[in-house]
Amino acid sequence: MGLSLTAADAGLLSTLEPGQTSLSLFLSSPNGDAVVGVGVTLSYGSRDPVPGACNLEFNLDVDPNIYIAYNLYETTIRFAPANLGSERGQTPPACDESTGSDTRWRLQYDIYQHFLPENDLSERSLFSSFQAVADVRGLMASGRRVATLKSTDKTMMVFNSIPGQGVIYSVIVRDPVLNTSASYVPVHTYACSFTSTLDACQTLGRISTKIFFTITGLAGLLVCFFGHRFFKSELFCMGFSFVSFFFFVLITRTTQLDYDIRLTVSAVVGVMGGVLLVMSWWRFGSVMACVVVIGLMLGFLVASIVLFTPLGDLDVFRNSDVVFWVTFCCIMLVKKIIFTCLIILQGNITTCGIVGAYAVVLAVNAYIYTSLSYITLNILKRFLNNSFSAMFTDVPFQTIDYIMIAVWAVLGVCGIVLQLYRERSRPFFPPSPYLMWQQERERRKTNVLDPSHHVPSLSSRLLEQVRQFTRRREPAGEHTPLLL
Repeated sequence: MGLSLTAADAGLLSTLEPGQTSLSLFLSSPNGDAVVGVGVTLSYGSRDPVPGACNLEFNLDVDPNIYIAYNLYETTIRFAPANLGSERGQTPPACDESTGSDTRWRLQYDIYQHFLPENDLSERSLFSSFQAVADVRGLMASGRRVATLKSTDKTMMVFNSIPGQGVIYSVIVRDPVLNTSASYVPVHTYACSFTSTLDACQTLGRISTKIFFTITGLAGLLVCFFGHRFFKSELFCMGFSFVSFFFFVLITRTTQLDYDIRLTVSAVVGVMGGVLLVMSWWRFGSVMACVVVIGLMLGFLVASIVLFTPLGDLDVFRNSDVVFWVTFCCIMLVKKIIFTCLIILQGNITTCGIVGAYAVVLAVNAYIYTSLSYITLNILKRFLNNSFSAMFTDVPFQTIDYIMIAVWAVLGVCGIVLQLYRERSRPFFPPSPYLMWQQERERRKTNVLDPSHHVPSLSSRLLEQVRQFTRRREPAGEHTPLLL
């Protein structure tokens, strides 16, 4: 009986015997159902490396396949080590007898990643992409090399999961001495299920998430164009975002509640946080204390953008959470100091424009996938998953992403310019209502010439109203005695 394997993305490697001129391969579905598939046949010479020839972990003796597993946070690929090639009829080199330069330990493994078109779950797109990256030349032309492993490294790589986005992973094993190479069997994932009744790939996104981010987007649009004018609304939105984000992280790490419950509770606590920030300004009138929270929101977003770039995939950040979070906090604090302490008015309006416009982007992402949502989602995943630091966080940038970048920029710039123009002749910040009431009360007490000084207090006026309801009415008629 020959070799056999059951999998979605499967391949077999067979060594030809001397004089052999043909090889038969068969493809069938396990349950006899009709399936659609595509097959690619590749041939290699005796000088090329043999993918998976030193397999000790998987079922096949020579296993050129890549095994993939995913969850909400990470996608992991594993593969068997390769061996040096050999002539037909000869015994292949031993895998682990020595580690010299004439053994498999000189081989290197290039990890490649190829993104499918965004929001495209069609079989045609998948099969055409597979054909494009099936061999070494096509993979190097169409894929992106994300890492190179030595033979002494563990044959495993971890990536950031992107639910609903098709990704093809493949490995090229290279022999630097003979300058030859061979490709493993590519494997794909959408990081979601096509058969699930909830959060399937075709209907990705919960109703609660769509409602939450739709409201967030509308509030962000208001803040973007009118945040500084309606200062209390801006404080509420910023306080809501700040508190709800970190409370969601807290209850996710400490409880096992359902996602919808966690999102609802976080929204309720966020409302309380927004009200608390507004009341603190109303009572104490400290603009700087409130603007600190607003500045932290802008600093958080700027730090997330910086580490969303390829800078975030540097080994120093992937190998140490301490270095990552120290860098993140430093960027966040520097931006806060610049925009809220040195240029407080312009900094507040800039925060309204940038953060408010990004909230609109998040609202769009609830209905149409865009990679810009991973600017903050990667930070959230790093908060929630202790092992997320080891992952590569590459995301695709395609047409929809460039459109959303343009929308973000246009909304942000228009909001900032409009608010700066409107507020050019107004006070920097509105005064605290409570402090104004206190000042007015003191003025009435000390200025006896002011007519308002003689107006009874609110408590006296309310007491007089109550007395009018309980006072006995006098009968109508003349009560003045006649003078004789």
